[in-house]
Amino acid sequence: MLIAGFNKTSLLDFPGKISAVVFTPYCNMRCTYCHNLHLLSDPSQTVDEEAVFEHLRKRRDLLQGLVVTGGEPTLRPDLPLFLHRVKEMGFQIKLDTNGSDPQMLRSLAQSRLIDYVAMDIKAPWDRYEQIAGAGRWVSLVQESVRWLQESGLPHEFRTTFCPQLSMGDIALIGQTVFPSPYFLQQYRVPAQGGPAPHPATLLKQTQTLLLNHGVSCTLRGVD
Repeated sequence: MLIAGFNKTSLLDFPGKISAVVFTPYCNMRCTYCHNLHLLSDPSQTVDEEAVFEHLRKRRDLLQGLVVTGGEPTLRPDLPLFLHRVKEMGFQIKLDTNGSDPQMLRSLAQSRLIDYVAMDIKAPWDRYEQIAGAGRWVSLVQESVRWLQESGLPHEFRTTFCPQLSMGDIALIGQTVFPSPYFLQQYRVPAQGGPAPHPATLLKQTQTLLLNHGVSCTLRGVD
């Protein structure tokens, strides 16, 4: 499988587990706040797949899982084969996805190749084109949301609270993903520049609003 980046150890990316992280190139969305623009086109450098497996073999005593992120991993037709090899080594697998390929998501779960899914909800459905250049994928993302909520597979939904989104937008998203766990992430100004982030106080106020409406909302990236 084509791999554009590799973090050998992470304490943050897989809830409750020490993991390694692989990054796949290419994405079918164009989020205004993307921090991984270098992954959207042909990668200037790649990581040898066998080097990843060798590292996993050597660190079996420490690592508990592998996170596959991107880019958008479900664009890779060879993703199932890669995950199967990881599973044979005894690791748990977390998949980060934008939810645009519910068929791949179902197939991976039914084959028991994923143990946890973190799915990004970019915006309220009617703002997907503006925020992520992805209006044409909305129906598929909605299908993924419904399937995840009915599957019993451990999962979370998450939104980056970029400056283009309002408290009202986040409230709509929170209601959409209820009763699943929902994480609200602080926006960071990307390397290419951009507007300043919302103040932490607004994120905390938004969290309180969601909690008051029964939505399980946790903040990330806020002191």
